Amino acid sequence: MSTSASMTTLSQVMTKLADRGYSEEIKIKKNGATLGSEDSTIYQPNELTIVRTYRFEGESDPADMSVLYVIETKDGKKGIFLNAYGTYSDQDSEYYDTFILGVPIDEKAELEELR
Repeated sequence: MSTSASMTTLSQVMTKLADRGYSEEIKIKKNGATLGSEDSTIYQPNELTIVRTYRFEGESDPADMSVLYVIETKDGKKGIFLNAYGTYSDQDSEYYDTFILGVPIDEKAELEELR
């Protein structure tokens, strides 16, 4: 059984991921997804892979519920996509569901240790 004192926080996981090169933010748009602010490449779901998913829940505030997708591109770039889940999710975006459901999942076991 874990307690809040022993739980890894979202910021701790994001810091550990950044140390492994997963620091660029992925943004889902109408025509695809972009990685970071400097790269103009537009990725389609089949050009990305979700390599790990982390879910976080706040102890007292439902607004603290979030999911962090760790993603790699076909051309070797690494990034993250952070989204709330529940009431505050981006799932009401007409592009979100179609896009994220189209991204294949191939989880990397070595990223489990970050949690």
